[in-house]
Amino acid sequence: MKFKLNDYIIEYDIVRKDNKNLYFRFDENCHLIITAPKFITDLEVKNLITKNSKAILKMYEDAIMRSDRDGLFKYLGKKYKVVFDNRVKDICFEDDTITCFSEEELDKFYHSECERVFNEEIAICRKCFNNLPEFKLRIRKMKTRWGVCNTKDKIITLNSDLLKKDIALIDYVVVHEMAHFYEGNHSKNFWKIVEAVLPDYKERRKKLKY
Repeated sequence: MKFKLNDYIIEYDIVRKDNKNLYFRFDENCHLIITAPKFITDLEVKNLITKNSKAILKMYEDAIMRSDRDGLFKYLGKKYKVVFDNRVKDICFEDDTITCFSEEELDKFYHSECERVFNEEIAICRKCFNNLPEFKLRIRKMKTRWGVCNTKDKIITLNSDLLKKDIALIDYVVVHEMAHFYEGNHSKNFWKIVEAVLPDYKERRKKLKY
């Protein structure tokens, strides 16, 4: 089950126990776990979610921050342990470990990979559209959006955190933003355009956390 809160799509499960009170918590995957008494209905749970939306939003953003601070390097859908070694000259991936000279070098690598990967996927995805206008790519960290399309200035902005996701999810966001050059809002026609390129777009969208 899921609900929308601001620009987030939050997935949740209800766990029923012999409790007197209802509790909210987020697991390590930023998934909301609601522990509820057996006598509370699903409708009452939804009403309590609405009533406590501000607190849940704060908990969710804290869960995202904890996930980002777990000490692992997230890259294209995988997680790597980071080893700093001042003897190495180049970034090295081996199994579940990434070895590099310093944290500064790792940051430089991450940003250069955003440029490389995003531009490569844009080049691939644009072949699926006819008469797509020329546009500029901007990359920046965003709290609540994976991408933004400015149709007037012809700019697509992608969240730098997208590099942490696998290629299939990056492509979904790229296609989503490209489709806005044809439909400015999320109308039925907009989703038909997305579906024509990515028939499984709903599954990809579901896997994105915010």
